[in-house]
Amino acid sequence: MRKLPLLFLLAATSSAFAQTAPMSFEEYDPKSTLVVPEHPRTKAKYPFIDVHNHQRREMTAADVDKLIADMDRIGLSVMVNLSGGSGDAFRQGLNTLRERYPKRFVAFANIDFAGIDEPDFATKAAAQLEQDVKNDAVGLKIFKNLGMFLNDKSGKRVPTDDPRLDPIWKKAGELKIPVLIHTGEPMAFWSPLDKHNERWLELQQYPNRRRDDPKFASFEQTMSEQFNLFRRHPKTTFIAAHLAWLGNDLARLGKLLDEMPNVYTEMGAVLYELGRQPRAARAFLIKYQDRVLMGKDIWNADEYATYFRVLETEDEYFDYYRKRHAFWKMYGLGLPDEVLKKVYYKNALRLMPAIDRTAFPD
Repeated sequence: MRKLPLLFLLAATSSAFAQTAPMSFEEYDPKSTLVVPEHPRTKAKYPFIDVHNHQRREMTAADVDKLIADMDRIGLSVMVNLSGGSGDAFRQGLNTLRERYPKRFVAFANIDFAGIDEPDFATKAAAQLEQDVKNDAVGLKIFKNLGMFLNDKSGKRVPTDDPRLDPIWKKAGELKIPVLIHTGEPMAFWSPLDKHNERWLELQQYPNRRRDDPKFASFEQTMSEQFNLFRRHPKTTFIAAHLAWLGNDLARLGKLLDEMPNVYTEMGAVLYELGRQPRAARAFLIKYQDRVLMGKDIWNADEYATYFRVLETEDEYFDYYRKRHAFWKMYGLGLPDEVLKKVYYKNALRLMPAIDRTAFPD
């Protein structure tokens, strides 16, 4: 057999590659040839409460009708609007959602931290929270500005566990309402932006999400301040949003829940963590079935199908709905029915007893 010269082979190989159009990682979207049983879900097995959603206050009647139609299509019985605001804005926004559908929406109040340097800021904020609860707020939502972006007049970052804010957390405990708090972001946002960073694509698309600037505390310090807050207020119920950004380390999250019985968590926008570790995630959710709530975050009715499939089925190797969050595949956890019921609605009903219970099986 005649041997071809190496230069000829290289030229032929180069020619073959030249026929392929250049393609970036963002464009690369291979279709799996794997053939496995598929059980897609478009509606939840049980009615559920979404404890992590956001709706604008200036919705029209038609907007709300469309929202309800989408909620019915996927089995969403009660939506918790975390962007309720406070004072008159809170009342107006909740009234807009409830005008025709009084049992389908509840809302959390918010705190405006603009006046944090005022000596009586926290006392006034606590009083406003009490009034908002009288106006049907079922909880308090704290956004990620606290602990990350909020500075006082001296230019210093305000940590989540700043003692100036203690009256607010104490008041929430007295009112027996949960505080759903978003502190931090994925650990990878602090990591070097190199080939090892699993959120490389997201950070390429959204460079402003990098947190390696000195104005930010480290990931560990940011999260530790939140956990210190939980410890300092054991009589206040906290819901650590987004699996406390520890979905990639469920053993650590479990230790946190073991240490602090006043802490719960929810899975808004971090389902990708559970779906890539089905055995560990299933064991975690069974063990902590009384401490985890259903949440989605950004409203898109069609994206809930991935949540249902991960939680309810034992399907293998299927797509997540947002590539920049997860270029990997999902696996179903096949949760027992009783665990599903707790995650979908029982835990939320226990923390928010004002929610109407008539739509739920038991």
